[in-house]
Amino acid sequence: IGISSGASAPQILVDNFINELKNRFTVNIDEVEIIKEDIVSINNQFGIEKIIHFKGIKKGIENTNYLLKSKNKKFILTIFEKRVSQKEIPFFMKLMDQLNSSRINCPKPLKNKNGNYLIKIKNKTACIVSFLSGKDKKSLNLKNCYDIGKLIAEMHQSTKKINLFRKNSMGIKNLNPLLNSIKFKSKKFTNIEKFLKTNFKDIKNKWPKKLPNGIIHGDLFIDNIFFKNNKLSGIINFYFAANDYFKYESAICINSLCFDKINSKFKINKKKIKNLIKGYESTKKISFEEKQSLNILCKGAA
Repeated sequence: IGISSGASAPQILVDNFINELKNRFTVNIDEVEIIKEDIVSINNQFGIEKIIHFKGIKKGIENTNYLLKSKNKKFILTIFEKRVSQKEIPFFMKLMDQLNSSRINCPKPLKNKNGNYLIKIKNKTACIVSFLSGKDKKSLNLKNCYDIGKLIAEMHQSTKKINLFRKNSMGIKNLNPLLNSIKFKSKKFTNIEKFLKTNFKDIKNKWPKKLPNGIIHGDLFIDNIFFKNNKLSGIINFYFAANDYFKYESAICINSLCFDKINSKFKINKKKIKNLIKGYESTKKISFEEKQSLNILCKGAA
């Protein structure tokens, strides 16, 4: 079974789904286990302080991740699994590197002694990035939403100057194939099928033809946003980043960050949305056309 989180499914839902599967079936998750010899190889390839400790990071199933520790620093080793296209990995490396140069707080990919971002471990492509201090929060306050909006705008100001391109694999043009791939085998899902197909038709008809665009993160769920001492410290997981409308990013954030769970139901928090938008506009102006399109963008992002 291939299961992944990202722009279409928050990590917590995927984790809960996998845990439920584990309770009922035998589930094999494809992970790479590294040993001391691999660490020695990493130390030989990179001009960094000697790694003295390493351990696997359980959170996240998209790739295999390890925390590496030297005497004074920490790093993250990512081993790319099947979902990430090999030819697209350099895009993500260059993007994170250039964002760091623009003082956007995110992991910085390290280059080895040969000047390359990527290495091979267990016949799989891997990279090492700097460690981003902080951790994700279970819930956000209004100030957090403002700060996130501001950081997104700063990132967009930077990415519109970056000469890189990747087609959005989770964009509007991929919604129809995604919908068609769903097999509604039971009659009890008939209403859901009709609902999805009706909504897709509406989204497709109303989708904006032209809006300000550039590279977006594309996966800004709460677990990819880090805080330290209740202050925003940065964002991680750029492996859904792609070129698209800037406001599509805001739509993803509204859906993923601006709903509160009350009595097992999710209710929209308009104050969080206002603060997210206000934070964004403190750095980057939102056009009238973008504001007019936000509702249908949210529908598509959902």
